[in-house]
Amino acid sequence: MLHRMITGLILAERGVEALAVTLSALVPAVADGLIGDAVVVSGRTEAGIAAVAEAMGAELVGARSGEDPWTLGARKARGQWCLCLDDGDVLGEGWVRGIEGFLRFAEPAAVGRLTRRPLPVAGILRNRMESATGRIAPRAGDIVHKERFVHRAGKARLVTLPVTVFRQPGL
Repeated sequence: MLHRMITGLILAERGVEALAVTLSALVPAVADGLIGDAVVVSGRTEAGIAAVAEAMGAELVGARSGEDPWTLGARKARGQWCLCLDDGDVLGEGWVRGIEGFLRFAEPAAVGRLTRRPLPVAGILRNRMESATGRIAPRAGDIVHKERFVHRAGKARLVTLPVTVFRQPGL
């Protein structure tokens, strides 16, 4: 087991059902000791979102328009690394092993990017541009060191992980 626990950082925009799907998908990694806590960031005031976050032991952070939700959530994270997900995201088979492999050798200047399926052409082009320039804007499907959010660290090295993230159908 890896001794660097991470924070699940979930952006809740689609609602209660989508949030519940993503938080539930993280449970095996909590049991394995990989994920130590979860932070849900939402600009919605839906009571159900707060209830789901509380029931799953996640901290809820409110976001206002214009605020970077990833940074808000990372400030509350207890782990060194944040696994950024959108609500409704489900990780593919073997994801715990893939993330552990990345963390075993990762330095804070690295950003681990999970493969999103299906990935539109714009996403492919964005990945190539970010990789070439080192200017990586964290997004859902990334594993990012907390310091990159908190201190707005400079250039990063993009590492594509052999882990797939899917959107739960209908969400």
